[in-house]
This record gives sequence, C-alpha cells and structure tokens, in this order.
Amino acid sequence: MYKSKKVLQFVNSLMLLPMMSANISLGSFMTLPQEVLDSSFPVITNESALIIEKDNTIEKARLEKAALIDEYFESQNLPLAGHGMKMVIEAEKNNIDWRLIPALAMRESTGGKFACKKATFSPFGYGSCKLNFDSYDHAIEVVARSIGGNNPKTASHYKDKTTEEKLKSYNPPSVVRNYADQVMAIMDEISPDA
Repeated sequence: MYKSKKVLQFVNSLMLLPMMSANISLGSFMTLPQEVLDSSFPVITNESALIIEKDNTIEKARLEKAALIDEYFESQNLPLAGHGMKMVIEAEKNNIDWRLIPALAMRESTGGKFACKKATFSPFGYGSCKLNFDSYDHAIEVVARSIGGNNPKTASHYKDKTTEEKLKSYNPPSVVRNYADQVMAIMDEISPDA
C-alpha cells in the first residue's frame, strides 16, 4: 500500500508540475481555461492504482508460469516450447490448474515430439487422435475448454470435478492404469506449486 501511495504521489506531481510552471512563467496566478478543465486528463485514484497493481501482479504470475512451462519443454527440446503463455491463459479462462495442459501433452506425446500421426497438431491424444487442429494453439484452446467443463458436448465428463477426477474421465483407469497419478506427477515436475 505504501508503494502505491508513492507511485500515486509521483504521477500526480508529474501532472501538476507543467500546469504550475505554465502559471508561474506567465507571471501571474491565472485560472485555467474551461476547455482545459473539461478535457480528459488521466487521473489516478487510489482505486485505479490498486487495479493497476493487481493487473501487474497477475501479469507477473502469468509470465512466471509460462516461463516454467517453456523452460520445461525447452530443456528437452520439445515442440511445445514457446506455447507456455497460451497454456496459462487458457487454463485461467477455463478454471483449471495451469500445469494440467502441459502435463497432458507430456504424458500423451512427450510435449508434441510424438504427436498423433493421423491428426494434425494433436499433442494431447484428444479424441483418440481422430480430431485435427489448425495449430497447437487451437488444440490448447479446445482441450482446455473441454477439460474445464466449458464445452457443452463434453461438460458432463469434466464440469465441477477435481483435477484427479477430470484425468480419470480423460483416460479412465480401465484404459490406462494410474494415468491420473502419472499426469499429476508431471504437473509437480513442471512446478510443485499450483
């Protein structure tokens, strides 16, 4: 809060200084013309300063998460390196753990290295490799939306479930034993903190 007040004071001083110097250079203390008073100067209030600070905090957290994902893929020279920010943003939009999408890609295709051969841009094994995507970003959007329970066609499988329950729907234990545990272990490799 102290830092916000200092920033606010500094910004306000930048706005007042030119007006004061204009008045002083004219040699008198005149009032500002009405058109100047009516014009829209950016005014930073305590509330807007808090919003700016919150937005900066959110953006910093996104950048840190995206960097962790990209570093994880880059360290193994995998095709999905560079898509970390897209994964973070789509996870936020769909209210899922930011590590889930990259962990699925790792488990299903080693980060795109062994993506589905029968489908384009399909590193998630989504739709049993029968669905084509326009790009990796498109695949990330579709998978995040579905797992988030926001795709009406698949919502019954994922909506209002925990990450573990979502994974058991994505690939049931009857198909791949310990699948959920394997993906969650990869999530912890990417970052132990959610």
